[in-house]
Amino acid sequence: MHKIKRSLTYIFLSIVSFVSIFPFLWMIISSTNKSVDVTKGSLLPGTHFMENLRNLLNTTDLTTALLNSAQIAVITTILALFIASMAGYGFQVFRSKSRDIVFNIILLSMMIPFAALMVPLYRFFAQISKVAPAIGIDTLSAVILPTMTTAFLIFFFRQSTKMFPKDLLEAGRMDGLNELGVFIKIYMPTMKTTYAAAAIITFMSSWNNYLWPLIVLQTPENTTIPLLISNLGAGYAPDYGVIMTAIVIATIPTAAVFFIMQKHFVAGMMGSVK
Repeated sequence: MHKIKRSLTYIFLSIVSFVSIFPFLWMIISSTNKSVDVTKGSLLPGTHFMENLRNLLNTTDLTTALLNSAQIAVITTILALFIASMAGYGFQVFRSKSRDIVFNIILLSMMIPFAALMVPLYRFFAQISKVAPAIGIDTLSAVILPTMTTAFLIFFFRQSTKMFPKDLLEAGRMDGLNELGVFIKIYMPTMKTTYAAAAIITFMSSWNNYLWPLIVLQTPENTTIPLLISNLGAGYAPDYGVIMTAIVIATIPTAAVFFIMQKHFVAGMMGSVK
């Protein structure tokens, strides 16, 4: 009976795994086929990947789009981790009467859909463009600034800080470190799994961000990889082989970041501190 249950479990897990990975496999297979084969639903690998890649490079500025997306994702991730971790650390370590009120207000902001913020944000950056064009409309800074931290990340770091050994903080203070020194030299190295999990979430979110860049970026020089893929599919007769090739290339950075940091990601999501 035990062997039957184990066999059924493995069969179920195998089916779920296949269903989960099939879209990814189909995407890779489609990138090797012509557009007509993709529309027919061919599940056999083809020999047209290099042709699709050449067409992609000849018809789009793929390098610029990748560099723009990378710049946005990396800068956003670095800023988000530093700001959110400082906020989460402060909300948990320092006590005051208004602490919980401010934190609850931050959490309530998660209930506001981004669609309700698009127009005010755009008008805000339109006004900034008149004073400081370098961070106004049609700049990468306009994409980075609204997303350089989120209420979720602040909440995530505060919850993780609850399990942080308070003795380490006291030891650092007794050794003469100021609060910033305690944060940088003790808190940050100890919470590396939490930082890894937050980095993966933030990097993927920034890399795949579509709606706000679509609104605020207006020139081809500032396009990102999601916008480039969207433009490829917006033509009268889209080449699905080329589109799939672009999607495969766009998936590689996020997949690489996740697989490199997956062990820390699991530990960080479970709230472990080592």
